Amino acid sequence: MNTFLRDGFAVIPDVLDQDECFTLDGAVSALGTDSPGTRNLLTHDWCRALAARLRAHPDVAAAIPDDFIAVQCTYFEKSRDQNWLVPVHQDLSIPVRERVAHPALRGWSEKEGGLFVQPPLALLEQLVALRVHLDPCMEQDGPLQFVPATHMLGKIAAERAAAIKQAGPAVTCTLAPGGVLMMRPLALHASSKAIGTSRRRVLHFVFGPRTLPYGLRWPHV
Repeated sequence: MNTFLRDGFAVIPDVLDQDECFTLDGAVSALGTDSPGTRNLLTHDWCRALAARLRAHPDVAAAIPDDFIAVQCTYFEKSRDQNWLVPVHQDLSIPVRERVAHPALRGWSEKEGGLFVQPPLALLEQLVALRVHLDPCMEQDGPLQFVPATHMLGKIAAERAAAIKQAGPAVTCTLAPGGVLMMRPLALHASSKAIGTSRRRVLHFVFGPRTLPYGLRWPHV
């Protein structure tokens, strides 16, 4: 918990056991997606059950307020055949049910038929993301790299973010299957392309307050 508060990220090993990972493997395979990622997984019963399972872990429960709920889950699969790199950035958008006209809300966009917006900093600072790893994620598998304590710097312009990462030091987060990477979306992070022959499958949950400002509503609440 102290590491998460200080750095904006922390690795929690062995949150899920081998049997749980095997069950999730089947659920993910049943999605039948040909793309390297898909959103809106919270419509599935197994995904909502997993969110509750994660919340029950003591290290996770210590970092997420009791009144927070799972508001998004995205599936990512990176491999030699479905490969990409992500420049250093912050996650600034949240999913919402409908558009609201307010000057504090910017960067409206649509992804997979869903609506997203960039809310004010005060909300972004509260969010917690959990990345559940279904496969080994080692150096060759394109793991996330973080610049510690950057979640406390507010919104960072792209040029400044690149300079901060270059000045470093960046920390690479490797995980075994069943491990969870807990992060603040505002923490500067990046990932390189996978260079091995394995695949890196991740379920990326976002937790936030049940009630949003400005009349915004989460898609599934």
